[in-house]
Amino acid sequence: MDPQPDFRPVAGTADELSPGLRRVLAPNPSPMTYRGTNTYLLGFTDLAVIDPGPDNPVHLQAILAAVQPGQQITHILVTHAHIDHSPLARALSASTGAPILGFGSAEAGRSEAMTLLAAEGLLGGGEGVDHAFAPDITLAHGETVEGAGWQVRALHTPGHMANHLSFAWGDILFSGDLVMGWASSLVSPPDGDLTDFMASLRTLSTERWSTFHAGHGAPVTQPMDRIEALLKHRLGREASILEHLTQAPATAAELAAKIYTDTPTALLGAAQRNVLSHLIDMTQKSWVAPEGPLSAKARFSRL
Repeated sequence: MDPQPDFRPVAGTADELSPGLRRVLAPNPSPMTYRGTNTYLLGFTDLAVIDPGPDNPVHLQAILAAVQPGQQITHILVTHAHIDHSPLARALSASTGAPILGFGSAEAGRSEAMTLLAAEGLLGGGEGVDHAFAPDITLAHGETVEGAGWQVRALHTPGHMANHLSFAWGDILFSGDLVMGWASSLVSPPDGDLTDFMASLRTLSTERWSTFHAGHGAPVTQPMDRIEALLKHRLGREASILEHLTQAPATAAELAAKIYTDTPTALLGAAQRNVLSHLIDMTQKSWVAPEGPLSAKARFSRL
C-alpha cells in the first residue's frame, strides 16, 4: 500500500512550499528512499541548499536551474552522510563555490558503545554510507547559520546516523531521515543507534513545531503527533521483542521474521537491522544478553 498516494512531485522540478522555500526531488526512488530524496532551497537571494542528494549529474543541473536571476547558492547544508543525501555536495560546491556545512565525517558523533562495536567489526551495517563526506565547516548543536533573509539553527539529532543534523527555521524543521511521514527511520548499528534515536525524538518533543520537511516523502504537518507515534511504535517493538525472548532465545533475523510479518521482502533486511538496534539498546540496559560475543548473528536471551 502506498503510504502517501497524493505525494507525487515531478523529479527535477522546483516546487514552492512556502515563501522562500522550494523543493527539488532527486530522481532516485527506491524502497528505502520512497519517491526520492528531497532537496530544499531556502532563501530569496542567498540560497541554502539542504541535502543536495545523490551524486547524479541530472539532479545537479536541476538544482542549478532552480537558481533564479539575482540569486546565488551560498551555503550547502547536509543532514547526514548517506549516499542519497550528501555526495552531490562536492559537485555542487565546485560549481557554486558555496561551502559544505555538516556535523562532521560519517563516523562523527558515534556513542562510545557504537564506536567500540564498530572497531570490533562484528555488527556489519554501513548501508549506503558516504565515507568520503567531509564538510568544509562543522556545526555544533545549537549553532546558527544565516544568509540574507534567513537563519537556521543546527540541532544534532543522532539515531538514524551518528552525524545527523536537523535544521530549525523558526518553527519549521528540516528533519532529514530522523522523522518522516511515509515510514519510520532505519536504525542500523553501528551507524544507527536506537538509544540516541529515542533521545533525539524526545529532545525534539520539547519544542513546538508547525511542520517537518523530511528527507523523503511529504511534509509532516502534525509533527508533535508524528514524534509521539514514532516513540510509541519503537516502544511497541521493544515490548514485542521482549515478549518473544521470554518464550525462547532468538537472533535478530528470527525475531524480525516473527514480528515484521507484513513487511515486503525488499525491506526484511532493514527490519532485521532495526531489531538488532533494539537488542543492542536492551543489552546496554541489561534487559537481554547475547549468547557469546555481541554480533549481528548472535542469539539473545532475556535476563
